[in-house]
Amino acid sequence: MQKTLTFGIPCYNSSEYMDHCISSILEGSDFAEDVQIVVVDDGSTKDDTYAKACSWQERYPSIVKAVHQENGGHGMAVLKALENADGTYFKVVDSDDWVDADALKELLSKLRHFISFDTRVDLVITNYVYEHVEDDKQITVDYGFALPKGKIITWDKIGHFNLWQNLLMHALCYRTDVLRAGGVPMPAHTFYVDNIYAYVPLPRCKTLYYLDVDLYRYFIGRDDQSVNESVMVSRIDQQLRITRIMMHAYHLYDDVESPKLRSYMIGYFTLMMAVSSIFSKLSEEEDALENLDALWEELRQFDARMYRRARKGVVGLATNLPGACGTKVTLFIYRVAQRLVKFN
Repeated sequence: MQKTLTFGIPCYNSSEYMDHCISSILEGSDFAEDVQIVVVDDGSTKDDTYAKACSWQERYPSIVKAVHQENGGHGMAVLKALENADGTYFKVVDSDDWVDADALKELLSKLRHFISFDTRVDLVITNYVYEHVEDDKQITVDYGFALPKGKIITWDKIGHFNLWQNLLMHALCYRTDVLRAGGVPMPAHTFYVDNIYAYVPLPRCKTLYYLDVDLYRYFIGRDDQSVNESVMVSRIDQQLRITRIMMHAYHLYDDVESPKLRSYMIGYFTLMMAVSSIFSKLSEEEDALENLDALWEELRQFDARMYRRARKGVVGLATNLPGACGTKVTLFIYRVAQRLVKFN
């Protein structure tokens, strides 16, 4: 049977929580044979992640595929899942996250409809929910006003995206051939590659569809989680590496035809530069601010127009205020945003 949708699940020492992720897809899809789950063990060292993946494959051999690779990091695990994908569409679900059953049924119904009528839709967007284990609160990120609901559109029909409405990996379901056509330049042994995944393929997507359902449940609360603030500060070098790759992916004003897509992408890229600025200021590494200055200078030399938009706009100015007092104001703004959106 032709697979409608492949879920890629990157796993690293995930034995404690991966079962919930896998079962949410199986049960939510009613164990549908046109769904594929590729579980990639990224060289786990501390538990029986791969053994668990193989156990799932033994129980559901026509749905679950267990794959092992030497440790390469999250991005390499995503690419391995993509390499093994048989679905027309592809979606990543991290091993500590899960999907909502009713929302998944709606997504599958819509994807099957597109396929059966030979209707090409390159990107399907759904909502995601921050699941905060610490205080048992949920915050839903939807795309009301930014995207028309239930319509196949091109980028010229999108609206304005607020700062908290970026199309993160959790929201995206790409056609598999779109991802494979131009590749996704995710580096090995690097966190935050989901930003590349949610940015670089966008200009290759000619049609998109917003399905207004709360599909993806994004777990927030583990001390070692990549979005934990202290972890992000300690990995500021990786944040800068990801931002640099995004920078060099496009001269946005020359390479992206749609003005509205270009505006969205410069907004996303500006936010990445802002995040780099904030966590560089939080870092205690001696060369953190020097490395940040080097990143800004590299952007200025790479594309002066992108630099002006990222540095001289409201977000760029607010996150790069000069002097010690300016740094305090910048971090205060960050703390306020953190409390409102609870993104880490």
